[in-house]
Amino acid sequence: MEVFNDANSELINLYRCVKYHSEALQKELEWNLVSRDQFFDYKEQIQVRGMTDIQRAARYFILIKNSFGTDLRSFALKGKNLDNSIEYLSLVKDRLKSTVIENKDFENLIKTYDRERALFYLDPPYYQAEKYYDINFTEADHLRLRETLSNIKGKFILSYNDSEYIRELYSDYNIIETERQNNLVSKTAGAKYKELIIKNY
Repeated sequence: MEVFNDANSELINLYRCVKYHSEALQKELEWNLVSRDQFFDYKEQIQVRGMTDIQRAARYFILIKNSFGTDLRSFALKGKNLDNSIEYLSLVKDRLKSTVIENKDFENLIKTYDRERALFYLDPPYYQAEKYYDINFTEADHLRLRETLSNIKGKFILSYNDSEYIRELYSDYNIIETERQNNLVSKTAGAKYKELIIKNY
């Protein structure tokens, strides 16, 4: 059994449309362009009531693909071939065939699916970088996540930014240091972003 969960309802709507209505979504995306005007139109329209789930999913998809660092706020200043991304949705549909898609609070989801053979991969908003996410995640939520994970029967893998607070919060667990390319700077700049992989096994 495989479950995908996110607190962002727009992202979950996109996944559900890919899973159940990929052809209709691809048709909706067919004539979209890499366009600054269209990007900011869609940014405003996604908040408008009355659109179908497929129309909302198409707008969200365009915002993801055409924003800088996938921040959904700023237009990326380079052209992309959207046709390849739209065609790829057929493969994503096949990948999601037997996946349960949820839009729950993490604590509720973990309690629902926890069992001895469960493996949870968690990617919460990074500590003191919460303003870059479209959901509200507070310091109390970071503590609640730690408390929830300390009581599970299964195993977890948790990714976080490297901070002293997170290191202290999860000091009882296996912490692995890693780094990746910083998505918010030029690849040629060579900047790396330090991360932690935290496990209870």
